[in-house]
Amino acid sequence: MTEEAQTPPAAAAPPPPPVVVARWVQLVMLPLGVLALYALAQAAGVVLLLFIVAGVVALILNPLVSFVQRARLPRTLAVVTVYAVFFTALPVAGFLLSGPVANQATTFAEDVPGLVEDASGSLDDLQDFLDDNGVDVQIKGQTDSALASLQDRVLEGSGEIVAITGELLRTLFELSFYVVLVLVLSIYMLVYGPLIGALVRKAMPPSDGTPQDDYPTRVGQAVFGYVRGQLLFSLIMGTGAGVALWIFGAIGIFPDGRTYAFAFGLFFGVMELVPYVGPLLGALPPIIVALVQDPLTAVWVALLFLALQQLEGHVVAPNVFGRSLRLNPLVVIFALLLGGEIYGFVGALVALPIAAVIRETLVYLYERVEFEPWTAGPPMLVGRPGPTIETVAAAKAVERAAEPEPPPEEPVEPKR
Repeated sequence: MTEEAQTPPAAAAPPPPPVVVARWVQLVMLPLGVLALYALAQAAGVVLLLFIVAGVVALILNPLVSFVQRARLPRTLAVVTVYAVFFTALPVAGFLLSGPVANQATTFAEDVPGLVEDASGSLDDLQDFLDDNGVDVQIKGQTDSALASLQDRVLEGSGEIVAITGELLRTLFELSFYVVLVLVLSIYMLVYGPLIGALVRKAMPPSDGTPQDDYPTRVGQAVFGYVRGQLLFSLIMGTGAGVALWIFGAIGIFPDGRTYAFAFGLFFGVMELVPYVGPLLGALPPIIVALVQDPLTAVWVALLFLALQQLEGHVVAPNVFGRSLRLNPLVVIFALLLGGEIYGFVGALVALPIAAVIRETLVYLYERVEFEPWTAGPPMLVGRPGPTIETVAAAKAVERAAEPEPPPEEPVEPKR
């Protein structure tokens, strides 16, 4: 055998010992820490929300920055490159999508008089049915004026559009300051990402040294995985809605579904990004258009979206989010409701990424933190538990067993 073959393999490095939380910390410091965090969140208000949103944005873009850094670019230049590509891709995507959407919007505006006429004919039939059966309900005159008013607002509603646009511009101007702050904060977080990661590693219990067990890496992967799953989920559901509406139009159930399949599918996919109420909002436009044509058609379209939502909840969502988010559905609903209750729409929008970070943090701490048991014995102050009588006795026994035995004494011959 060679010398290399005789060399025993190196033993694997033992995992770091767990951090033990002392009893007095459990009793005093942990409740005080929770109360302090709650008071800080209440006092910070919008400032805390800005930092949370900026942190989520930084966590989402950090894998892209790391990918660009592989080209041996400085981190600052990599951050600038990622933001430049992002803000360039948005107008390009809007330009590519504006053509089909604008064409279908123009077609819809041209079809409004015909839709109103079809709705008026359906109301005539309904009024005749009520009159023939002795039901004294007059809906014809009121609905005619409502339909005429709807047509006027769609075709000649420039004044309303101008007013809404002015209000929207004022709101955007008020929010622009916060948007700029979020962008600046996220840029600084990305630039100083390695330093922030090093500080977090010092504050958290040590890992086993592998990249897969690194806490900042695990958090970044959790958030990026959620975003990737959400985008894939919206793409699947938007495409499914568009194809289903096109099929409904092709077989004659909902003729306008074939005409506006792209616009309706795109709107439904974008609304899937909105938590909790997105699927309902995405289904409203095709249902309203079908309702104007024929109430029975609206029922069929509503059943179609109900089937899509069932498919979404039982097939698509478990397979897409099962690996990316790894959260129980009850936790997802609770996070959305809590985020919306605290910070409104923005809170609900960032609730799931924050829930993914919290889950990863709890799993990491669960593997490395132990609580000192509330049993008899002297409590420790901090860190690792102090020695007890039993542990000292066991340690001395191990030391005695490890000590080498003294050599036997030679017999002394008696003097003659």
